[in-house]
Amino acid sequence: MGCAGSSQTKSEGTGKKKIRKPRAWKHPQPITRSQLIQLREEFWDTAPHYGGRQEIWDALRAAAEADPTLVQAILENAGIVVHNADMTVCFDETGARYELPKYVLSEPKNLIPYT
Repeated sequence: MGCAGSSQTKSEGTGKKKIRKPRAWKHPQPITRSQLIQLREEFWDTAPHYGGRQEIWDALRAAAEADPTLVQAILENAGIVVHNADMTVCFDETGARYELPKYVLSEPKNLIPYT
């Protein structure tokens, strides 16, 4: 029946999203690992200034840097709702929005390997 199908779809939509790495991406120019680390540090140092709660930013950083098997538990314990499965958009329990750039979540395709 239409109603049963709608209810089922709705309940599935409120379930947990399987967290995944962002799709492959490229930095505007080739970047070294140390430059990538510098970009990430700058983001995490300035992110709380864009709003939201410090403890949520801390949990998002922990999840971004964690072993994939722990990410879901970190997010759940912090009360973070993942809007995009790649964690680029998340919300806290109060509805505050947190946007994460792909460079804090994964490596670019044009990362320069160590020589």
